[in-house]
Amino acid sequence: MTDPVELTANLIRCPSVTPVEGGALVLLETLLTEAGFECTRVDRGDVSNLFARWGEKGDARTFGFNGHTDVVPVGDEAAWTMQPFGAEIRDGVMYGRGTTDMKSGVAAFAAAAMDFVRETPPDGAVILTITGDEEGDAVDGTTALLDYMAEANEQMSVCLVGEPTCPNTMGEMMKIGRRGSMTAWFTVTGVQGHSAYPHRAKNPLPAMARLMHQLASHELDQGSDHFDASTLAVVNIDTGNTATNVIPAQCTGAVNIRFNDLHSGGSLSEWLQAEARAVAEAYDVDVDVRIKISGESFLTPPGPLSDLVSQAVEAETGIRPEMSTTGGTSDARFVKNHCPVVEFGLVGRTMHQVDECVEVAQIEQLKAIYTRILQDYFA
Repeated sequence: MTDPVELTANLIRCPSVTPVEGGALVLLETLLTEAGFECTRVDRGDVSNLFARWGEKGDARTFGFNGHTDVVPVGDEAAWTMQPFGAEIRDGVMYGRGTTDMKSGVAAFAAAAMDFVRETPPDGAVILTITGDEEGDAVDGTTALLDYMAEANEQMSVCLVGEPTCPNTMGEMMKIGRRGSMTAWFTVTGVQGHSAYPHRAKNPLPAMARLMHQLASHELDQGSDHFDASTLAVVNIDTGNTATNVIPAQCTGAVNIRFNDLHSGGSLSEWLQAEARAVAEAYDVDVDVRIKISGESFLTPPGPLSDLVSQAVEAETGIRPEMSTTGGTSDARFVKNHCPVVEFGLVGRTMHQVDECVEVAQIEQLKAIYTRILQDYFA
């Protein structure tokens, strides 16, 4: 049997801060190959990725797992009470960067998959897609793996992403969708002048203040059947001006929007552009808008896949997980274009924090859940 706790510890000891591979994918490739998986490195740019398949290509039933081994930076190492890459266990808790997000999840589904195909070879295939670029720009990570799969005629029937999904208690929540995410940067350009003679200048600050107020006070929606209301947050307003007797020529600002399935990145972009044009005309200034859409909202409607995961979670934890679409983005936003996808993983309270940690018992429990999911799927 593959010990998911030991595998988690070994992965934690690989310092794989995005986009550094750190030995994590090399370790997984070795173990998966020994278990009979056909492994392919799908590296692109500075990013390392791993594709692993057990079973024949083109099998009618193919269960997929997706996850990442890259982690966010340690931050202030002096603030840690444990070694960030030490994987030390104290009082039943393992500490280290990536314990929660999400090397324990990768270890659990890799261990479950390896033991499952060894013990009860299924009538079908099992695919693991593991990236080193989820915490970064996510340009050459899961997207590269999906591009490779399209070129190689590889197909997952369904996929489970092993991100931490439970807020406080193991088993309480799974994700059946995610909100979309986008950021818009605005640059308002006027005419610089002396603050004692404002009529000789075109002050960009009132225009920016009006634009930010218009955007922040607008109700995007009141939510939908499976999503909370969309949100817009003003995240930056800056002039770089330290002089109190100068009206600056330029001001910049930014907003971040998390949106539900009542919108698209395109429709919101049009709205942002229209608001910017209205302010530019009203204040006789130039307003430049730059927009980045990180991901569209998506939903895997409740059905066979969510039922499969819910039943396995309840069987192992005694808790029926809530089907949620809350939280930030994940690589499920890319997988949803390939096949139905849901997410289930550990309690995520300490992800990205100093002294990130996970209960050892949860790692073992997560492997048991993933094993049951595989058994029930191929039953």
